[in-house]
Amino acid sequence: MNAADGFALLQDKTPEVQDLQKLCVTPHEFVMPGHGTNARTGVLLIHGLTGTPAEMRVLGKGLNKQGFTVYAVQLAGHCAGMQDLVDTRWTDWLASVESGLQRFSAQVDHVVVGGLSMGALLSLAVAEKHPDQVAGVCALSTTFRYDGWSIPGYTRLAFLLPLFRALGIGRHSVFMEAPPYGIKDEALRARIVEQMHGGDSAAAGLPGNPWWSIIELRALSAHVLKRLDQLRSPCLVVHAREDDISSISNAYDIESGARNAHVELVLLDNCYHMITIDRERRTVIARTNEFVTRIASAAAPGKAPTHGQ
Repeated sequence: MNAADGFALLQDKTPEVQDLQKLCVTPHEFVMPGHGTNARTGVLLIHGLTGTPAEMRVLGKGLNKQGFTVYAVQLAGHCAGMQDLVDTRWTDWLASVESGLQRFSAQVDHVVVGGLSMGALLSLAVAEKHPDQVAGVCALSTTFRYDGWSIPGYTRLAFLLPLFRALGIGRHSVFMEAPPYGIKDEALRARIVEQMHGGDSAAAGLPGNPWWSIIELRALSAHVLKRLDQLRSPCLVVHAREDDISSISNAYDIESGARNAHVELVLLDNCYHMITIDRERRTVIARTNEFVTRIASAAAPGKAPTHGQ
C-alpha cells in the first residue's frame, strides 16, 4: 500500500473499512480491505524472526489486488530493540497470531494464514491449534532449522544455548546475519542491508538473531513438528531450492509430516530465502493467489469446503 492508498483508506468512512482499521494494534501492522466476491476471504500474514510486517507488504498488495482482505500482524517484541525481542517467548509470538486471528475472523467469513520463515512455523502452529478457524496455510521459506548454505558451521552448537541461558550467559549475544541475507537480487539486497544497519528495525528488521530468541525458535519448531499430523487445513509450501537460510529439507518435513492434510509443494529456482521480495516474488504472489482462490471457491455459499482441493 503506497501513500495514496493509505490516504484513501483513511478517508473511507464506511463502517466495514472503519472496523478493519481497528484490527491494527500497532503502527507497523497494516490492513488492506478487499473488494468484489473475494472480499470476505481474509489472508492473515505473519513475518519472521527479527522481521517486520513490512516484509509481507509486497505479497499483501498482490493478494489484495485479487480482492482478498489482507491483515499483517506484528509479533510481540518485534519492531523495536534487541532487548524487547529477547524478553519475549515463542508462546508470546503465537499469542500475537492467535489474537490477530480472533479479531480478523470477526471481519471476514474465512481466513487463510500465511507466514515467512518463522512466520511459516507460526502459521502451522495456529492451524494445528485452531483447525476450525484456519481455512488454509501458506508456509513460505519454512524454517524449522537454520541449515542453509550461508549459515556458519558454529551455529550447529545452538543446542547448547538453553544451557547458556540457564547459566545467565548470552543475553546480549547475537548471531549476526551474513551475505547474501536471504536475497539473490543484488540491488535489492543493498537497499535492505542499508536499512537493517541504519537502525530502523521497523522498516527492515534487526541485523542479527539474539541467542535467546534462537532458543525460542527451536522450541517453537519442536512444538510444530511434533503436531504436524494434527494439521487438517490444506497447505501451500513454497521454498527456494537455493535457500541460503533454511535448506529445502524444511519444506520436505511438512510434506512428509502433515499426513492428514493436502500439501502442495512449489519449488523456486531463482531466489534465496526472502521469497516474498526477491526475484521470484511474482511467482510467489501468483501461486498464493491461486491457492487462496481455491480456498475461497470451496468455501463459497452452496458449496461444501473440501480440504483436498
